[in-house]
Amino acid sequence: MLKMGFEALLGQANTEIQTISVDDAKRHLESGDVLFIDVRETQEVQNTGGLPGHVHAPRGFLEFIADPESPMHKTELSSGKRLVLYCASGGRSALAAKTLQDMGVNNVCHMAGGYTAWVESGGPVNTAE
Repeated sequence: MLKMGFEALLGQANTEIQTISVDDAKRHLESGDVLFIDVRETQEVQNTGGLPGHVHAPRGFLEFIADPESPMHKTELSSGKRLVLYCASGGRSALAAKTLQDMGVNNVCHMAGGYTAWVESGGPVNTAE
């Protein structure tokens, strides 16, 4: 038996991280004051595209991509900009935001509803890669 299931993990993460709405994310996109991090799998991004200017950091590699000591590190994650994480619907990005906070990244949040909510709201997207 699991000590903690995914619902409990998500519940815990959501009490410890900041969540922003799609409308807030749109305002941030327009102002350019944040960096959008897509934590979906590569195939998902290839099939559906992503937010304009996003950095792709698949959830399975996030810790390696975020750590400046890792050969997989993406310097964009150390830019000092606020990081707005998103996935397809908000679950993986919530867990990813919690992970980054646990690693010491303080300027991080995630977007409620994920890419699905973004597209449904008419938000701009880059075409599939």
